[in-house]
Amino acid sequence: MKATLFVGTLAAAAAVAGMASAASHGASVLDQIKARGELNCGVSTGVNGFSAPDSAGEWQGFDVAVCRAVAAAVLGDPKKVKFVTTTGQTRFTALASGEIDMLARNTTWTFSRDVDLKFTFAGVNYYDGQGFMVNKALGVSSAKELDGATVCIQTGTTTELNLADYFKSNNMSYEPVPIETNAEAQQQYLAGACDVYTTDASGLAATRATFADPENHIVLPEIISKEPLGPLVAHGDDQWADIVRWTMNALVAAEEMGVTSANIEELSKGTNNPEMNRLLGTEGDLGAMFGLDAAWAKRAIMAGGNYGEIFATNIGESTPIGLARGLNSQWTQGGLMYAPPFR
Repeated sequence: MKATLFVGTLAAAAAVAGMASAASHGASVLDQIKARGELNCGVSTGVNGFSAPDSAGEWQGFDVAVCRAVAAAVLGDPKKVKFVTTTGQTRFTALASGEIDMLARNTTWTFSRDVDLKFTFAGVNYYDGQGFMVNKALGVSSAKELDGATVCIQTGTTTELNLADYFKSNNMSYEPVPIETNAEAQQQYLAGACDVYTTDASGLAATRATFADPENHIVLPEIISKEPLGPLVAHGDDQWADIVRWTMNALVAAEEMGVTSANIEELSKGTNNPEMNRLLGTEGDLGAMFGLDAAWAKRAIMAGGNYGEIFATNIGESTPIGLARGLNSQWTQGGLMYAPPFR
């Protein structure tokens, strides 16, 4: 039944994608954004550290920073973003229909989303995996002790399918408690409506950090899936896909090269590193290749810093989320973050 629900979501989004594709022969996405003067960016309904409004109503977070970097590259101002909240069920329809220009909300890159739904993933900004969170009072230390548990699970997600696969392969049963948003999951879990909350491990850390008693809740050691998360756009406009992809790459490359929010102005005057000069627009004209000016990447980096700065500010070990870099370290530090050459 759960798989059928998910397939239904895919089918609906695919139908909308077809209509959007048929209507996409007019102005390019870049032209539409410039004419509108604002980037429409799809985000979650609220995941602390990744995308959520602060006390002043301003959207903040790791995924939000990607939206702002793209807006800075394209429009010259990281604040020219309209944040559109989406759930696991509505996100793909919003993107396929053109309601949003890009989606930046803990979305896993999969075959069917790439090929069947006709979305283009612009890269991975967080390598994750699905985990399980329980109250210590439940008295379990492994996911393999969860036979018969009630599990809060967001519908229309890879998490839902991974959960079914994991329990089936381990000859266990469970009772799903369907939820739509992270806020609903948190409410149901804390109210005791489910024994377990399962989602990406980063999401569990973000949720746990908001609890009044986080020390009473543990994330079990098992990671049961690969969840490469990243921003995506609809098929049909390669120029726009390139802009989002290379904005992400610029943030990653800047960290590797040592370009930070503190030194970028000085480095932009020119260095003895040709690739850094090309990145910052003081040599060559990479921006012209996809319709932007020479300083597009410089503005993207200045919006919130390089990839490492964005990570540390929003979800790093010194924040309440407390995530270590791990697989999201630079490739030179044993991680998977790696930007293709800027040339």
